[in-house]
Amino acid sequence: MALYIRDDTVDDLASELQKLSKAPNKTEAVRRALQHELDRIRQEVPLRERVAKIQENFRARMGSRKPSFDMKRFTDEMWEL
Repeated sequence: MALYIRDDTVDDLASELQKLSKAPNKTEAVRRALQHELDRIRQEVPLRERVAKIQENFRARMGSRKPSFDMKRFTDEMWEL
């Protein structure tokens, strides 16, 4: 089946992609681009999972919290001369 592109802008983009990627024709260039985009989306990690991993790494580096730390006392001591 032949690829028919009605939109001039899309046709220009397909032509440019064909030239830059050295695809034999526009259909192959578009097929590769679509496949690449599908692969990229399938490999994308959801934001929730990315944030959870960052938080986990942060906790591992920071160690356990010090519940005995007194922030009020700490800030008061900063003002003493």
